[in-house]
Amino acid sequence: MPEFINGKFPVRYEIRHVCRQSGARLGWLHTPHGSFATPAFMPVGTQATVKGMSPEEVESMGAGIILANTYHLWMRPGPDIVRQAGGLHRFMNWDRAILTDSGGFQVFSLSDLRHITEEGVNFKSHIDGSRRILTPERSIQIQNDLGADIIMAFDECTPWPAEHGYVKRSLERTTRWLERCIQAHTKPETQALFGIVQGGTYADLRRQSAREITAFDLPGFALGGLSVGEPASLLFAMLEETVPLLPADKPRYLMGVGTPDYLVEASIRGIDMFDCVLPTRMGRNGSVLTRKGRMIVRDAKFARDFSPIDPFCQCYVCRNYSRAYIRHLIKADEIFGLRLTSWHNLHFLLDLMEQVRTAIQENRLLDFRDQLIAESNYWSSEKP
Repeated sequence: MPEFINGKFPVRYEIRHVCRQSGARLGWLHTPHGSFATPAFMPVGTQATVKGMSPEEVESMGAGIILANTYHLWMRPGPDIVRQAGGLHRFMNWDRAILTDSGGFQVFSLSDLRHITEEGVNFKSHIDGSRRILTPERSIQIQNDLGADIIMAFDECTPWPAEHGYVKRSLERTTRWLERCIQAHTKPETQALFGIVQGGTYADLRRQSAREITAFDLPGFALGGLSVGEPASLLFAMLEETVPLLPADKPRYLMGVGTPDYLVEASIRGIDMFDCVLPTRMGRNGSVLTRKGRMIVRDAKFARDFSPIDPFCQCYVCRNYSRAYIRHLIKADEIFGLRLTSWHNLHFLLDLMEQVRTAIQENRLLDFRDQLIAESNYWSSEKP
């Protein structure tokens, strides 16, 4: 049975410690389906499944929350089927927390197949080519039917680069859409609606959007429109401009970020929640994350390498299988090989965030960051 949270909102954020060295925060987010420590990485279960993994396997790695995709679940099987199944938790047999995105990023990614208006976004389905329209009201209705613990407001994710005037008009429309999302939300007692700050890579527009979005009394806030191709230095600069304007007593979610350098640097800058498809996507391409950096395990040089993917890792994969065996499976087109690489990558990021939380608790997150910089190549392009 869900553990309902007493108070104004169905989720509650609790700060446990602030790192004296970096200012990063260690917290707990309490939801109707359990609590989890932050900063936290959320594995992505686009179509009500984390690709290649069972819910039990994902939970065994320490994940307290996963993300599901509103657009894809709308297209199939349809929110009515999920609702009749008892909601996403029962449908996919996941009894921990779930966050659903608004579907906005996906429809905006359709490029020439969509058209943005004040009403919403007109687009063609990528499945059957049918014409659809996604509005703030429709997005919230779908998410209410899906039954996630945290749902996201419908926003416009502006591309990078984009002209200042366009980004300003876009963020103001996102604010108007948020008002409509709040009005359409029918389950505020069990589903927490987060607002999304936009503004591209313009500091003045980030500040404007943060003021407008946080004027609404919501249980959490996200930063959207980042990690869309801009340099790392610009992303970090936008965090430094925006995060101080967000309420300190509510969770802060940076959308679409999952590389080790971004996870650590954004945690230092006060972010609590992250999501990204990177670990399973990399895994399906035969690449893995290690303490020293990315490694393409399908390469020929690993054909006789009987060591684990990462000798520093204690995941199920590294304790039981070698690089040579995993490479063999991938070259033989055996699905188990891609399951193993995905498993390892998910564990790696979840364990990385556990190390980040420990470093915050021990007031040494900057030292931890510097150690990773010295040992790995994740920061090779732009060091802080």
